[in-house]
Amino acid sequence: MEPKFLSKPTSHSLPSDDSVKRESGNKVHYANIQASKAVADIIRTTLGPRSMLKMLLDAAGGIVVTNDGNAILRELDLAHPAAKSMIDLSRTQDEEVGDGTTSVIVLAGEMLHVAEAFINKKYHPTVICRAYNKALEDALAVLNKIAMPIDVKDRAKMLGLVKSCIGTKFTSQFGDLIADLAIDATSTIGVDLGQGLREIDIKKYIKVEKLPGGQLEDSHVLKGVMINKDVVTPGKMRRKIINPRIILLDSPLEYKKGENQTNAELVREEDWAVLLKLEEEYIENLCAQILKFKPDLVITEKGLSDLACHYLSKAGVSAIRRVRKTDNNRIAKACGAVIVNRPEELQESDVGTGAGLFEVKKIGDEFFGFIVECKDPKACTVLLRGASKDLLNEVERNLQDAMSVARNIIKNPKLVPGGGATELTVSATLKQKASSIDGIEKWPYEAAAIAFEAIPRTLAQNCGVNVIRTMTALQGKHANGENAWVGIDGNSGEITDMKERKIWDAYNVKAQTFKTAIEAACMLLRIDDIVSGIKKKQAPGAGGPSKPKMETEGDADNEQMIPE
Repeated sequence: MEPKFLSKPTSHSLPSDDSVKRESGNKVHYANIQASKAVADIIRTTLGPRSMLKMLLDAAGGIVVTNDGNAILRELDLAHPAAKSMIDLSRTQDEEVGDGTTSVIVLAGEMLHVAEAFINKKYHPTVICRAYNKALEDALAVLNKIAMPIDVKDRAKMLGLVKSCIGTKFTSQFGDLIADLAIDATSTIGVDLGQGLREIDIKKYIKVEKLPGGQLEDSHVLKGVMINKDVVTPGKMRRKIINPRIILLDSPLEYKKGENQTNAELVREEDWAVLLKLEEEYIENLCAQILKFKPDLVITEKGLSDLACHYLSKAGVSAIRRVRKTDNNRIAKACGAVIVNRPEELQESDVGTGAGLFEVKKIGDEFFGFIVECKDPKACTVLLRGASKDLLNEVERNLQDAMSVARNIIKNPKLVPGGGATELTVSATLKQKASSIDGIEKWPYEAAAIAFEAIPRTLAQNCGVNVIRTMTALQGKHANGENAWVGIDGNSGEITDMKERKIWDAYNVKAQTFKTAIEAACMLLRIDDIVSGIKKKQAPGAGGPSKPKMETEGDADNEQMIPE
């Protein structure tokens, strides 16, 4: 405990309420570093091909089995603010590039760990941050130097790349399968924006359907869309249509009710019949407008009344109702139709003719509608089959990562070596540069260089090889800088050339990892004060007697310890 007189002035600057906790100075730095290291340690074992899985019980009592860094951290419930910001890192990484969620945390944790020594020596945090930022710039320069361009059309290369991304995941035993799925899906939906830019929207246009049952090998990418719906009247409507003409609506095919509640008073009996007839005619008109275009399949997002259904099936048109908006968009993209809001406004150009086949299949115990064999689909469905729900969820997460990697490569076709080789090269270069830096920033700069070795070291640890020996051998190989591509083969723990083993990483994943990790480390180092005040939940102005308040404060603290 620091001497009393130091802590006295601080207590005046804040309301002297017991509810306000305040830590400042070095204590905070240690606490933050400790917390970040704890988060990094949780995740550390999930890096690399020989990684362990984590089993998490989430709040709802469901089970998540995964080794995707982001998925694990998402489920953790942490109280410490610094640890929370570490979790945000991995989320950012996931949203930004989709892969490298684990490495980012391990790297940031290591950066903070090496900073601890300097804080002990009374270095100022800003000095450390300055050095780190300098290191980051140089690291990115090194990345640019060793990155090698790749031809996106070269399927074998792409496969190798996506495989090295999934090699660290649970599905590595089906490596080729998932990699194939990911590349198929992403290359299907790529849209050229011109100037060599490609826009790939994984979230909107790739639907992953998980169907328990079957084997993983049955998974495939549909050249089209699948929806979890059957036709409205299975008996009467056709369930298999070749080259269907598809019309998509987002208006209801049923009689419109008034916006607000309307009462119609009818005096004569016959008027009732007239009213019913009007409703029928209205629907008949709607259907006639649609049938003008000779569709084979009508899909609407809203309802479809029995009567409309009768008119449509009489004309031999299959109909599907209450389709999700997102699914409708996908169908539109796949078969080239336009979603129409009012049947009156239909044009010939709105009819989708791109699909080769519509059929309804029974899978498991549900019926699914397939709109497949599209000519030039810009949307697709990935059908995942597997033994259990947990397995499928994990496969889906891995697929997500794989697709992100494929997307990154298509957007920025540059590669860097995987297996810790990049980090070692960066580390070696930075170590050499450190000697030329004058002044106090030299040491933290060198420390940052050493911190980069956390990734290959963790890889070696997870393979269970002799870490120190392996690391010294690797450092020796990199120190004279002759081959930037030497790293650890995560499966066997041998030191090999990554080019031969085809272990790659996408350039922008690595760049993003470095940036995120170092910036986060700087941010956490700059914190020197944590003030946490617990506000009592009471009506403003109702200042209750102060005595009981003290006791409830104590309880409030205890209550917080118990997670809801």
